Amino acid sequence: MELEKLNVYKIAMELGEKIWNIIKFWDDFSNKTIGRQLIRSTDFVAANIAEGFGRYHFKENKNFLYYARGSLYETKTWIKKACNRNLIKEDVHEKLINELEKLGVKLNNYIASIGKNNH
Repeated sequence: MELEKLNVYKIAMELGEKIWNIIKFWDDFSNKTIGRQLIRSTDFVAANIAEGFGRYHFKENKNFLYYARGSLYETKTWIKKACNRNLIKEDVHEKLINELEKLGVKLNNYIASIGKNNH
């Protein structure tokens, strides 16, 4: 299997681009504070999925997937802060949180599947 065909990875990559396209229009202060943290945490979801995938050993893969899940929860926090500080509207906040929730389910399912067929 190729990384680019892994659905959870594709969704994480797409979400990173969506958030990038929101933040790039923020003012300098907002971008340097919340924006950088939000981009970092969002990008780390996909990056950790990729790094785990490249490790080839299921225990290492799972470890990086746990990091990805932690970054997903961090992303939720930054999105909430962005909404609280009027950087994104409530409807955008809700949509992004819903997408993160769906990604979280897929990520948890992927974590649960790792190592099931290994001896």
